[in-house]
Amino acid sequence: MKLLVLGSGAGGGFPLWNCHCRLCSALRRGELDASARTQSSIAISQDGEGWLLINASPDLPQQIRATPALQPAHAGDSPIRAVLLLDSRLHHVAGLLSLRESRELEVYATPLVFEDLTAELPLLHVLESYCHVRWRMLPIAGDTRSVAFEIPGFPALSFAAVAVPARAPRHARLRSEAAGECIALQVQDLRSGRRLFLSPALAGVGETELAEMRQADCVIVDGTFWREEGMQEAGVGALSASDKGHLPQRRHGERPGMIEVLQASGAPRKILTHIHHSNPILDRGGAQHRELAEQGIEVAHDGMVIEL
Repeated sequence: MKLLVLGSGAGGGFPLWNCHCRLCSALRRGELDASARTQSSIAISQDGEGWLLINASPDLPQQIRATPALQPAHAGDSPIRAVLLLDSRLHHVAGLLSLRESRELEVYATPLVFEDLTAELPLLHVLESYCHVRWRMLPIAGDTRSVAFEIPGFPALSFAAVAVPARAPRHARLRSEAAGECIALQVQDLRSGRRLFLSPALAGVGETELAEMRQADCVIVDGTFWREEGMQEAGVGALSASDKGHLPQRRHGERPGMIEVLQASGAPRKILTHIHHSNPILDRGGAQHRELAEQGIEVAHDGMVIEL
């Protein structure tokens, strides 16, 4: 199984186009040991030929141009076989519109995400004006918190979707949390037995989520914020990590942070992605980045290749 990190930034990427915080301005001046990041997306393949796209970032055209493996070898023949949406956050679904030239588009998502994309954020209706869309339902709803499924074209990989704690996106803010708001993806390579646990947006980690992570050889999870008050401290907003629906890396009161969670997971590879432009782990020369390295935790970057 091969993974390509197409984008490793949170909404807006890094540097954020209208932000003058310490990190964004230092990167623009060339004074920061860091790299620019597009918005969060990952591609998965069993053979390096056909690819499953996990989330469709608004930066998708740029990401494809930077990734030869995702570029067509023949006219009209894209190696992107399907798209799987983990939630309906704008920066995880807006890139669907960039796939409108597809002859046929297969999209996997939960009923709640489908509901958003036909009502609150009606990308489905727009897309179907351009190409044929096959919507594949992942039945996470009500009391159903997990489901195993297959994706045609990927016979060597088995998949499972697992409901995880999340905050509703802004366009659906009035509803309460429900199963299917956000899912984590488990992938197992049936040839090697290796397992992946992928969840770029996690509002919290309980025993259920930790048990899933403990089965994985590689865990790629929410790296949005360093501290609960990270946005306030950087001067970029008044909301906390919890307000935004993310578990920060550092402990907050009695609530363990993502560093402690990853250590408890015991996963051989532990990777943070979906990194907010205010998070000091972006600075490769900073104390926070060094602390992660000492804990055996990697920071994802655009173009990162992971083989399991």
